[in-house]
Amino acid sequence: MIDLSVMRPTAWRCGRFYFDWGVLSSPIVMGILNVTPDSFSDGGQYFDPSRALDHAYQMIEDGAKIIDLGGESTKPGAIPVSAEEEQDRILPILEKLQSAGVALSLDSYKAQTMQYALDIGVDVLNDISGFRDEMNLAVAAASKDVGLCIMHMQNTPQNMQEQAHYENVILEVGQFLNEKVHQLSSLGITSERIALDPGFGFGKTTQHNLTLLNRLAELPLSGTTLLVGLSRKKTLRKILGDQVNDLTTASVAAALLAVERGAKVLRVHDVKPTVEAIQVWTAMRLENLS
Repeated sequence: MIDLSVMRPTAWRCGRFYFDWGVLSSPIVMGILNVTPDSFSDGGQYFDPSRALDHAYQMIEDGAKIIDLGGESTKPGAIPVSAEEEQDRILPILEKLQSAGVALSLDSYKAQTMQYALDIGVDVLNDISGFRDEMNLAVAAASKDVGLCIMHMQNTPQNMQEQAHYENVILEVGQFLNEKVHQLSSLGITSERIALDPGFGFGKTTQHNLTLLNRLAELPLSGTTLLVGLSRKKTLRKILGDQVNDLTTASVAAALLAVERGAKVLRVHDVKPTVEAIQVWTAMRLENLS
């Protein structure tokens, strides 16, 4: 039997797209598109479908390789929405972005929404609940080549920040993610279809988040891709102070720290500055500024 815990990530297969880390010289950016009235950072800004589409096309022009579309806020204390309302928000936009030339990701933990998105042609299922639900697992197992993003979250968005506690955050997050990879493997899902997200801010204190970021390289990737979402997170505001309104610079810095520790996919709000920072990091690493 292959020991998945020591395998290195080689690629991420996402439906119509194949991100080969042996060929690509740098990590890629996943642009966040929240079609909600109440997301933590940009709630309501892209709730209007026409504005959402304009923003998606701008992120693509700025260098995003994946657009991650969400129709329900998962900020701490967020009120859940029905599957029908979530679908009304996102499915029409998903249909219109089919020919945009980038991978399309669904940010949802609802099996019915996942299935409808797959029927339209989504490339990634991004489940903040980590495919804990049996129905979500069934959809994933039947979805052939679609990419899967498994995130770690302690408790639920409604109560996750109330009593976040770990004896060893690296060990416990890593154990959960590794167990999910083995579970998906038993269902016939290969590691190259899976991205792992340690879930910054989801049931974690500022100290937990900083420890995770500093020790990302210690997580057992099990042959999967590491995806990190630190963009505009509360931890950055805790570091800088409440008087700071614009978290773009801090978000880019956190993204590069994650890249240094093995992240291949960066889920961000501010695509252009993140892409430019990665370009500088890549040029330095390859020493090709001749």
